[in-house]
Formats: sequence, C-alpha cells, structure tokens
Amino acid sequence: MFNKKDLEAIEADDKKWQQVFKESVSKTPERLKRFSTVSDRPVQNLYTPLDTKDLDYSKDIGFPGQYPFTRGIQPSMYRGKLWTMRMFAGLGSARDTNKRFHLLVNQGQTGLSTAFDMPTLMGYDTDSPRSRGECGRCGVAIDTLKDIEILFDGLPIDRITTSMTINPPAPVLWAMYIAMAEKRGISRSAIGGTIQNDMLKEFIAQKTFMCPPRPSMRLIIDTIEFATKEVPRWNPISISGYHIREAGSTAVQELAFTLADGIAYVEAALERGLDIDSFAPRLSFFFNSHLDFFEEIAKFRAARRMWARIMRERFKAKDQRSMWLRFHTQTAGCSLTAQQPYNNIVRTALEAMAAVLGGTQSLHTNALDEVLALPTEQAASTALRTQQIIAEESGVANTIDPLGGSFLVERLTKDMEEEAFEYIGKIDGMGGMVAAIEKNYPQKEIADSAYRYQKQMEGGEKTVVGVNKYITEEELPVETLEIQAELQEKQIQWTNQVKNRRDNKRVKAALEKLGEAAQRDDNLMYYIIDAVREYATLQEICDVFRGVLGVYRDPGVY
Repeated sequence: MFNKKDLEAIEADDKKWQQVFKESVSKTPERLKRFSTVSDRPVQNLYTPLDTKDLDYSKDIGFPGQYPFTRGIQPSMYRGKLWTMRMFAGLGSARDTNKRFHLLVNQGQTGLSTAFDMPTLMGYDTDSPRSRGECGRCGVAIDTLKDIEILFDGLPIDRITTSMTINPPAPVLWAMYIAMAEKRGISRSAIGGTIQNDMLKEFIAQKTFMCPPRPSMRLIIDTIEFATKEVPRWNPISISGYHIREAGSTAVQELAFTLADGIAYVEAALERGLDIDSFAPRLSFFFNSHLDFFEEIAKFRAARRMWARIMRERFKAKDQRSMWLRFHTQTAGCSLTAQQPYNNIVRTALEAMAAVLGGTQSLHTNALDEVLALPTEQAASTALRTQQIIAEESGVANTIDPLGGSFLVERLTKDMEEEAFEYIGKIDGMGGMVAAIEKNYPQKEIADSAYRYQKQMEGGEKTVVGVNKYITEEELPVETLEIQAELQEKQIQWTNQVKNRRDNKRVKAALEKLGEAAQRDDNLMYYIIDAVREYATLQEICDVFRGVLGVYRDPGVY
C-alpha cells in the first residue's frame, strides 16, 4: 500500500524514533520488561506502515460485503441492521425460563438463546440417577416435548430466531422445537434459529459426551442434510470456538481449531453427497470475545478472511454466501471474577465492544454475577443494556470496520491468519480433526496454553484486577439467584404425568423404528421427530443412540 521510496523513508524515520524511544524509557522505565497479549503474543512498542507493507489492499482487506470479507460480510453491516442481541437464558423449569424470555424480549432483546441444565446437555431425563442434584442448576430442564411447548409459550417463534446451546442431544431438542412449531401451525420452513450441535469441540474442550466421535459426526451430518432439505432458515450447526477458549486456548488456537472443525464438517457433508453451495450458506460459527481488545478484533477479521479462502480455494464454493463466516459472539465467561464482581460489568463492556468492532452478527453479554450463579433479572438486564448502549450511544456502529487500516490491527490480523493456517496444516497432516482429536493433539495444546497463563497470572506477569492486584478486603454484596431443591421432584412428577398420559405403545414403536434406522444409513431426523411427537423422552431417544452407536469415555490424557 506504500511505494518503495515511501517505505524507505518511513524505515529511516522509524530507526530514529526507536533511538528516541530508548532514551525516553531509560529515564522513565517501561511498566514491564515484556508486553504481551492475553494469549502471550508479544506486542511491539509501535506499529507503522512497515508492518503492513506486504498486504495487498484489494486482495487481503478489500471492502465490506466483498471477498475475502475481512471488513464484514454485509456491504452495509450495522448501518443496515444491528447485530442480534441474544441473551443466554435458562433457569430451573421451562415455566420459569419462559418468564425470563418474555422479560428480555420486552426489554428489547432481538433473539432467544436457550441454556439447558446438565442432565439435558448429557441426554438424560431428570429422574435418571445420573441427574440427581443437577435439575435446573445451570439451565432449563427439558425431558419431553411438553417442556418445550411450555418453554416457548406465547413467544413469536415465527418472527424471532431461537438459539439452543446443546450438543450430544442436539437432534432431539431440535426435533422437539420443530414439532412444537408445527403443533402451533408454523411450518418447519418458516422457523429460524441455530442449534450448536458441534461435537468435535466437545471432545476437545467442553466435555459433554454421548457417542464416540465418528458416530457423532453421522448425527451432525443428518441434521445438516435435513436442514438443507426441510428447514432452510435454520443453522444446523454453530461451529464453536467459545468453549475452546474457555478451556484455556490462545486466540490463535481458538481460531485454528474452530476452522479445522468446520473443515471436518464440510468434508463429511460432501462425503454424504451434498453440494457445497446447498449447505455451506447455513453453517454458522460461535466465538469468544476475551479481554485483549485488539487481539480479539483481529481474530474476528482473520476468521472471516480465512473461511472465505478455505471455502473458495479448498472446497471450490461458487456462491458467495458459502464463503461468509457468520458468527455469534459471547463475552468471556472465564474472564469474570468472583472477587469484586462489579468489575465484571466493565470487562463485559470491553469484550462486547471488541465483538462489535470485529463485525459479529449476534452477541451475548455475560452478567456480572454469572461467576457466582445463574443471572438475576437485574444482572441480565444490565448485560442487555450494555449492548444497547454500545449500539445506540457509542457511535461505533455508525461506520463499517472503523479499525480497518490500523497498522496494529492489520498486522495482527495477518499474523493470526498465518499462524492459524500452520495449525490447520498440522491437523491435515494427521488425517483431519477427528484423527487429531483421537491423538489428543488439540486437547494437549489447549492444556499447555492454560497452564502457561495460570503460571503468568500467579507470578504477577498478567494482571487480573481484584485477584492478584488492587485487592481489597471489603466485599460488596451481590444478590444471587437460587434454584430451589424441590424443583427436581416437581420436574420428575411432571415428566411422569406426561408418560402416563401418552400412548406408550406408539412410543415403543417409534423408538424401535429409530433404532432400526440407526443400524442403517437412514437420516435419523425424520424418526426422531416421529418419536418426540409421541412424547418419547429425551433419554429414551438418547438411550437408543447409546445402544446402537456406542458410548464415549474420555481417555483423560494430558
């Protein structure tokens, strides 16, 4: 972007400035001997055109809505439409969560996002011995279609999109949502939303399991194929870096492992016989927005450029929408502290701002009390207001990619792209992401990064305000939400009522047909929908999967 003569002049001036800088810090020493990002990436004292001299504006940066989409996937970005404000909610019973949904929608939330309790996440009913003590603790308990009907009662699901953070039992929860919509007279082609449905990152990071990796891939591709044919407005997968980052990865590892997971899903869908441009436009992504402001912005920009190049060059996609990296962002849960919890409001605001400047399509802001319990109504409202203030008052949504052209941001974007592609090359050399997971490669890389950061924090090299610096004895009271213990017995009684009222012969027949189909190569979504319509429970269906496709046990290698 600069001619040779200009660069030579800048280089000469830079050398002079570096000498001035050294003289200055000799009188007033730098705050640290070494500056680095949260991910431990070294940070230079100054960035200049010399750091971006190898970039070609048209090829590498370009314009919003044009390949390689570094500056955004839509020509108008937030000038045309703000990001979807999608606050994560799930507490106790379906009825309680429905009330929270209505509260958030009435306060201006523009998309629903559902958190499920641990038994639901693992594919077990509330009455399972494995579920004892966990009902409703970290999200809503869902056992049957009846719970889904209550959960979304009175909500305009034909006009608002719904996200469901669910992985091993994702096909079952999605089937319940489809059946619920159709019972309300809303066709499956009219509903919009996202299921997370990303099992590869579960094996890498979050660790909710059901079936082994390869059978899990079969279930995921069933959902992608079904969505392509039957539910065109739905994103059948949210390829998730969020939990990879929460497990302790660096920003580059989050970027690389997430896109490597995406490559594995695309390859599996192509093996199924799907055309790349028939399903790729509905693939979506989910990233973490951590505390290092510029590193996160660069990560989002690099992700868009990388995915566009992967889809066009590696998979020969023709439709530009296949090259779009559409992503949801959540602020970093792992950055929240129990100490001085009101500081979390500031952390969340900075992380949300980075997501917006990075061009997210959808955003969840964590509540100040999430490190302590499920959010109270007040904490959730404050988190939503944080997004609304950024959108309506800060001015950052008025122009597109306002940090584009920044020497720092463009250099970080370039470096992160190159380093992430190096990781993807290593994974390709192992035979792809499934093989890499079986070799415990990404798991070990993340564990090593998490250990390094913890050591830096404990040694004072990295500051966490209120934890290892600026510590106070005074504790400000924080109201927390408490899930009542009697919820578990109420939920069990409710589920038993559903079982007693349903036609159990029809349930048994539907489950048998599902089991037979699982032993063949049939797409299982049709059979799952039939089973949930008969009010088969979540666990009854997942037990069929476990019986036919096998059960995964984490090897626990570090």
